Amino acid sequence: MRSRLFLLLLNLIFVWELTGASEKDDFQKLHQQAINRTRRIIFNNDGNEPVVFCKEATTEELLKQRTSPLLGSQVDSIFYCTWSSGFGLFTHNTKVGQVFNTREEMFTNNLTQEFLDKGIDPLRVMTDFGRKNNIEIFWSMRMNDTHDGGGANYAPVFFRANKLKMEHPEYLIGSKEKPSKYGAWSAVDYGVPEIRELAFKYCEEVCQNYDVDGIELDFFRHAFFFKCSSRGEPCGETELNQMTDLIRRIRAMTEREGRKRKRPILIAIRVPDSVEYCKVIGIDLKRWLTSDFVDLLIVSGYTQLNPWEYSVKLGHKYGVKVYPSLDEPRVADEAARKLREKPETFRGRAMNIWASGADGVYMFNFFDPHSSLWWELGDPKIIQQLDRNYFASVRGVGAMPVPHKDFIHVPILNPGNPIEVGSNAPTNILFYFGEDLRRSAQEARAKIEMRLQIRGLPQFDQLKFKLNGKRLMQPESSNGWLQFKLMEKQLRKGNNALEIAVADGSKSLLVTDLYVAITY
Repeated sequence: MRSRLFLLLLNLIFVWELTGASEKDDFQKLHQQAINRTRRIIFNNDGNEPVVFCKEATTEELLKQRTSPLLGSQVDSIFYCTWSSGFGLFTHNTKVGQVFNTREEMFTNNLTQEFLDKGIDPLRVMTDFGRKNNIEIFWSMRMNDTHDGGGANYAPVFFRANKLKMEHPEYLIGSKEKPSKYGAWSAVDYGVPEIRELAFKYCEEVCQNYDVDGIELDFFRHAFFFKCSSRGEPCGETELNQMTDLIRRIRAMTEREGRKRKRPILIAIRVPDSVEYCKVIGIDLKRWLTSDFVDLLIVSGYTQLNPWEYSVKLGHKYGVKVYPSLDEPRVADEAARKLREKPETFRGRAMNIWASGADGVYMFNFFDPHSSLWWELGDPKIIQQLDRNYFASVRGVGAMPVPHKDFIHVPILNPGNPIEVGSNAPTNILFYFGEDLRRSAQEARAKIEMRLQIRGLPQFDQLKFKLNGKRLMQPESSNGWLQFKLMEKQLRKGNNALEIAVADGSKSLLVTDLYVAITY
């Protein structure tokens, strides 16, 4: 009798182990399927609609501002940030954090509390919309947004509205009276255990209460987390381990909550596009990738440090999908900025992303739901039928809270950062071109021009130009730009080099901008 019971028990254990293993395998398959989902364009929405733009607290009003007009576009994923500044302030129905319901000064029309009182939760509206229309919805959390410590007139309002920061100044990296050398004084200090615990609980609350497909941890807005960074010192093992432990806990939580609901919750991170720079500010990126803490890698922002291929190679090595971020340009020169804001320039930037082997395009701080770009940037074949610009540099040097210039490995040419060309030796100006024009019959009717802006332009006969080693004919001049008419064979996919030589004895000159324009 005892032997029979023993055999029965062994059999039950064996069946239980097989069932558990099968369920685990099934969940892993679902997880991988979710990772492999098509994301032509990811739209990051900063969640300002209920605070600033909505005229009434209704679901229809919320959706019409930035969301419902996107139906039928190439937007496959919406990363929805329930408010942006600062740490702990949200527009979803949080019990762990604080609802951003202030109506002080510029926020007199803030309808967040009215939405919630009516039972209309902006984050739930988005997840319901996503389910209905097969659009992936991530909740996006800005890990240390510091708009409340800047010089804008709304900064003090942000700060006064934040009970956590008002009641716990010891949680902050600095103070208004004693600002830090680098970064905003109002940033929370992730070296404080209470801050790391709150960050975890904010994520846990959303994963337990909302039907999100994933969460995005936005470390780029703003990339400043520890007191050592405020002094210009690189983070050490203590800081790296503290942040790694946080993301490890978040990963374990999303796995637990995903298994409960039998549908995975993915993790995306938005970080600077450099392993070395990330480590300086407290993000052990390579360790996170090797430890399988990350599913989607969003790179860059107002500053780009490496070619897109760098991030694509890094992410794909560890089975992580990569989505470069197209933020608006922040170059100081107004005319240069307007050129970079044109749809033609966004198309060229998107082509460079697709040429790098990235998995899709990520749009940040671009909110017009009626723009044609939502129907274009996710498909290079469509872009190739339209006018497009390829700039040597859209972002220029950019700006980061912690010094970053030593980590830049891409061109930064713009009027604020010109390149000097002297008579002692030719100067090469590099630019990336994300397509092979020779393979497209479409280009037979295209007009291709390279446009070069030079400050204090000398006589043409004092200059010689070569593109990829081949001599160029003398350009035409129009509105302060030199214009070179090109054939498709003169450009190559990938890196190109314009060589400029100044005649002996001539004065040096400053090149202030360069781009290739393709028009039909």
